Order: sequence, then C-alpha cells, then structure tokens
Amino acid sequence: MPDSLTDDAVSALMPELRAVMREAADIARPFFRLGGQTSARIWSKAGGSPVTEADVAVDAFLKVRLSALVPRAAWLSEETADDPARLGHDLVWIVDPIDGTRAFLSGHPDWSIAVALLSGGEPLIGFVHAPVGNADYEAVRGRGATRNGEPIRVDARQHLTGARITGPKPMLDRLTRGAGMEPDFEVIARIPSLALRLARVADGTVDIGMISGNARDWDLAAADLVLREAGGVVCDFGGAATLYNRPDPVHGELLAAPVGLRDPVLSAWDV
Repeated sequence: MPDSLTDDAVSALMPELRAVMREAADIARPFFRLGGQTSARIWSKAGGSPVTEADVAVDAFLKVRLSALVPRAAWLSEETADDPARLGHDLVWIVDPIDGTRAFLSGHPDWSIAVALLSGGEPLIGFVHAPVGNADYEAVRGRGATRNGEPIRVDARQHLTGARITGPKPMLDRLTRGAGMEPDFEVIARIPSLALRLARVADGTVDIGMISGNARDWDLAAADLVLREAGGVVCDFGGAATLYNRPDPVHGELLAAPVGLRDPVLSAWDV
C-alpha cells in the first residue's frame, strides 16, 4: 500500500482530527490557571526547558489517537524520543502537545496544541488549536486556511510602514535599524507560542512574526501550512523556505510574513 493519502482520505480524516484536538485540549485545560501558576507538576528537560505533566499526558494521548488515524505515518514530537525511522517515511506526524509551555505554566493565554501531517517532507495538514479563546486554525495543502471554519488571509500590506510586528526584541531592533523607520512599526507583545505567532500572521492580526534560532519542526510545521495557505511565507533570512523531517529538526532565525512583505523585510535585514 502506498504511503501517500488521497484527497478523499484527507477529507475523511479532518472531522476525526478536529475531535482529537478538542479531546487533547480537554486533557490540558484542567491544569491551566489563567493568570496563575499551573496545577501540573513541572520538571526540567535536558537543556533546562520546562515540561509539565500536561505536556506528557497530551503527547501520550495524541500518539495513540493520531497513530490510529494514520497507521502508516511516522512520528516526531517534542515529548517523545526521536525515532530516526521517520526519515524513511513519506507520512510523518509532527506534534507539539503544548506549544508555549512557559506560557501554560505561568497562566498566559497564548499557548496552543499544534499538529501537522507531513507528506513528501512538506505539511499536508496543519492544525493549531488555542484552548484559551477556543480558536482553531486549520489548513490542508492547496485548500486554503481557516480560523474556526471561516477563511483567513494575510493582510494585504505591501510596505513596512505601519507594519504590526512581534518577536524577540533583538530581532525587532535589527529590523528597525535596517528599515530606518523606528516610529512607524507597531510592536505587538511577544506571542509565546510560535504556532500562534505564525497563525496570527495568517489571520491578518500581525504582519511580521520574527522567530529566534533553535525552533524545532514541532513549533512550526502546522502553523507554517496555515500561513502558506493564507498567502504568507515562513523562510530564513536568505529567503529559503523551511524544510522539515531532516535528521536534526532544528531551525535558525526565521521570518513569518505575507508574501508581499517578505522582500522588504529581507532587504531591511541585510542593511
């Protein structure tokens, strides 16, 4: 049996995937305290980044349910030991059970659950669910992007003047210096979940999202497709598109923007 999914198979998969994402959110939600510390147990992974029992519980749930939905798909997740066998698969689930763990544990609303299904090394399906606010960002390759079932598009802005921008301050400062227009950017508070940062470029509420180095496939793949299907792009500062399911799934500094703003940003970055 070939690994690839037919269009009909993808269509049939989507209602089940929506249900799985909501069940995953129901697992995480009891541990979240808006404006306060999580009730979940917390420990540190190698490298010092935090993980909670909610991350682990959601990851285990998704591993079982998504693997049942597409048994032929390999698996790459933030909270599961990497299996190099994924490199030989056409279909690969890319999963972040809680994107923005630090936000989750401190009571900040901008955390999400992000799931992508890769086919041929590129996202075929992307789904980002933000439980606080109950926002579903969804995309299938070639079919456009939606937020809660309604089509979304990036902002039509073609120039940097007045652009709404978010991301790490050193990156914002560099872009501002290169653009020579400090008073004209509207700086949006940093969005802790990288998946939501990209999704908000996709729905037009943010124009430029900056991403510091060391993001992983699971931070990006689902929202990358949402943004592409909404008329945007995720690329490095040489203009190269992101690549997924490589032996080392780590990325350098990245830009998320409408296609019309990509070249103005890259030109300002090079100054």
